[in-house]
Amino acid sequence: MSHLSNSQLATLKAALEERKEELEQHFSSNGEENSLLGDSLKISTGELSSVDNHPADTGTETFERSRDLGINKTLSEEFEEIEAALQRMKDGTYGVCIASKQNIPYERLEAIPYTAYAVEYSPGRELSSDRPVEEQVMTPPPAGAGEGRQEHSGRFDDAGAWDSVEDYGSASSPVTPPGQDVEKEDS
Repeated sequence: MSHLSNSQLATLKAALEERKEELEQHFSSNGEENSLLGDSLKISTGELSSVDNHPADTGTETFERSRDLGINKTLSEEFEEIEAALQRMKDGTYGVCIASKQNIPYERLEAIPYTAYAVEYSPGRELSSDRPVEEQVMTPPPAGAGEGRQEHSGRFDDAGAWDSVEDYGSASSPVTPPGQDVEKEDS
């Protein structure tokens, strides 16, 4: 017996079917373009040559293709999870964590209706203990680095910036190098 009421199951089933329909619409409306993603760059872009007038155009096309492939992969995985959730509803196992066999709270199912895991058993939750390889060659900053930085940073604030650059002239005055007097040049 499920811990979910019939109205809760109906709400979740409607959400799953609505999202499934959205994904089906995405794949059917983009079907022609998506089928060309695996083809060569020349075929998918419709160009006569894969060498473009501007090299950045090829970079942009490559980026767009990889982004579209990534999006389609993620949406395909979501579609499969939705179908599996609908199947679990038919089997009567929906709302039960497949790892711990505990009931999944309704709030979690409401947020992610296709989930098959309770939060604690969700795959990918463990953090990697691997550190970036760059950290092996980085040296720590010297002791005291950053302490009192703001106090004596020499950064400009409001009037201080204008006072410093005023010596170099402005659009309404002649530009004279610092240290030279305008009166000496007129003589």
